[in-house]
Amino acid sequence: MAERADPPWVDERLPKSVTAAVPRRPPRRIWASLQIAVVLLGCGALPSVLPTRYAYFQAPNPTDPWTPKIRGWQTRERQDRPTSVAAPVAPVAAGPEALRLKYEQFRSEHQRAVAREVAAWIQTQAPAHYIPDGAFDHWATTEETLEGNGDDCDGLELLVFHFLRDMGLGNENVYRAIVHRPADGQHHMVTLWFEDPSDPWVIDPTGAMTRGMPKMSEVPGWVPLKIFSEEEEFSVRPMLRGREVAQRDKGPGAEPDAGDATSAR
Repeated sequence: MAERADPPWVDERLPKSVTAAVPRRPPRRIWASLQIAVVLLGCGALPSVLPTRYAYFQAPNPTDPWTPKIRGWQTRERQDRPTSVAAPVAPVAAGPEALRLKYEQFRSEHQRAVAREVAAWIQTQAPAHYIPDGAFDHWATTEETLEGNGDDCDGLELLVFHFLRDMGLGNENVYRAIVHRPADGQHHMVTLWFEDPSDPWVIDPTGAMTRGMPKMSEVPGWVPLKIFSEEEEFSVRPMLRGREVAQRDKGPGAEPDAGDATSAR
């Protein structure tokens, strides 16, 4: 796959604390410990080849370094969140098998079309509304992003995250995600839509990681670390060969399985 230059509005500079702590090309045996050394989020964009199967929705470890930042944003976002204008989706009465299948197919196609449309829209808007944070990486709330007429990747991503949820794609299926590029230690924020629980669709607000709406397995060089919403937080861990996709934890406070690697969120 040919490498693609970063969009001109993406700030590739990393804080010294991240640059010094994250190995440039880490061996797999220390993959799970990368995020222990990383404390800030940036935006970036060049692909390489890495495993693409992950166990999503894993409980974070008690010492997960991302948890304080995620929880801080969650609190501020719940306080600042404008009232949603989306109407509740009415339940659909059961019908003949043929009609049920037609309906489900139509709904899936329509949801994908909506998701692709918002991906194209936000990637078109990003050049005009991308505002880098500067020396300190602040995760904006939705209201801060709209009031400030833009933000960096973590602020612009919020518009996609809330839009897909407001349009009925399911709060249990749409999450914010921190992704990592081990080749240079870069971090980025995207939206993941879990139509397929084991291989979600990726919507990148700036197009720094990818454009359009590919599956996570179709984006080489990037590793998902954390997925979260206003209420939930989960870690993502690489899957062992032959192991089934991990089931979603009962709650964020549950202890990880003994065989799981250290939290990679």
